[in-house]
Amino acid sequence: MLFDDTYQTIVKPCEGFYKDKGSKFLAYAFPVEGEQDAKFHLAALHELHPKAVHHCYAYRLGSDRMSYRMSDDGEPSGTAGRPILNTLYSRNITNILVVVVRYFGGTLLGVPGLINAYKLATEDALNQAEVVTRNFFSLYELTFSYIQMNDVMRIVKEMELPVRSQDFEMECKMVVEVRITLTEQFVTRCGKVEALNVQLLLAFGN
Repeated sequence: MLFDDTYQTIVKPCEGFYKDKGSKFLAYAFPVEGEQDAKFHLAALHELHPKAVHHCYAYRLGSDRMSYRMSDDGEPSGTAGRPILNTLYSRNITNILVVVVRYFGGTLLGVPGLINAYKLATEDALNQAEVVTRNFFSLYELTFSYIQMNDVMRIVKEMELPVRSQDFEMECKMVVEVRITLTEQFVTRCGKVEALNVQLLLAFGN
């Protein structure tokens, strides 16, 4: 079986809501490409909800089940971050962060109640989401001189590589996206271009 380099994620941020015994659970889901994206959204939500008692979250990156992080943020262990993460697994979506912000309603919900609340708030947010299938890819920076321009552009066009950035000044630089399944072909073709420097910047997926 060939390696499948596709994954499912959400197109844009979405929100969900759940209420139980006065406690309000506001769920926010974001598409993310890495840990820095997740930290940015978490910080923004802390500013947006400074009086909330908990900001519990889970995020998942890549296609395996090892690239994740979760936090109960003061809730009893296993009652918040884990139910959020398990919901991401059950929906088979990745490169996503879900934060559930809780405003305490004065009544304790108990462990089963908390697990249920964080799960249902997450599900409500994901029910609003538009899910899309994307490709795992790596980002490569190509550094070359004007003499190699035609050779490099031929590779980019023939392999249909999305260009993230380009800079044609003293020396030429270009950052391109390469699908994981095309990596070997890409590296081989670049190796045939004299004085072309190829550097891996970022890799997604396995």
